[in-house]
Amino acid sequence: MADEDVSPLEAGLYLIGMGPGRMELMTSRALRTARRCDDRLYEAYTALWPEHELQRLEKHIGPIERVMRPAIEQPEELLQRAKTASIGVLVVGDPLQATTHVDLQLRCLEQGVACHIEHGLSITTLASGTSGLSNYKFGRQTTLTYPHGSWIATSPLEVIMLNKTNGFHTLVLLDLDPTGQGVGQQQPMTPSDAHNALQLMKQKLLEANNDEVLDAFDTWTAIVCSDLGCEDEAMYTTTIGQLSSVEGGRLNTILIPGSMSDIEKSAISRWNVEVK
Repeated sequence: MADEDVSPLEAGLYLIGMGPGRMELMTSRALRTARRCDDRLYEAYTALWPEHELQRLEKHIGPIERVMRPAIEQPEELLQRAKTASIGVLVVGDPLQATTHVDLQLRCLEQGVACHIEHGLSITTLASGTSGLSNYKFGRQTTLTYPHGSWIATSPLEVIMLNKTNGFHTLVLLDLDPTGQGVGQQQPMTPSDAHNALQLMKQKLLEANNDEVLDAFDTWTAIVCSDLGCEDEAMYTTTIGQLSSVEGGRLNTILIPGSMSDIEKSAISRWNVEVK
């Protein structure tokens, strides 16, 4: 095993799942692969690890270079390096949850670059499992984006509304880049930011048409999942109207339930937040 741990890897791209937020939740194979890569790149724009956990990981596997959106979405230099060296791209969660990384796979195929995958725990399964909401009853997931000036995308709320109408639960990922450029200055969205964005979306949709689905909007249940997988993970069950009263953590996700069984209702009541 010791020889295997230090043996060189063949040249190519290695997409390595980091899991949700600490080294202990990475698979042993993912850790071993990362340690054996010639270079390690931390993709730091789709999601983030706590800084102290990232430093722990670096001590274990070796130096890590942070890369942002341009390096991943315009990967010519990255793929050129992978033709002669083993390049590990460390991705929070599972490396194939974002189309950006699937695109990397396809580009590798086009250019004859070997591409290897080491899967990791994803927020997709962690959030539904931790909450107690049935994984079978989730509809399409969506990402809540920051407003840009007076413009706000309404499609995330439209996804939630469609799921709600059909009785499905919604996993709502929260933006972490107010600039939308993916080059730094990240500021993960808080529950209060999410509340503001949702209210703006609601206003835009009501201006366009009088949608009765939104009549009870502020009373819809919302479950804030904070830092899942980290030692200080936390859950908060509240309403959309009360989201701004939840402080949340470093990285948050929100679940909007559709129709719930009695077991699901009991499960999410474990984290009820007192309405102020």
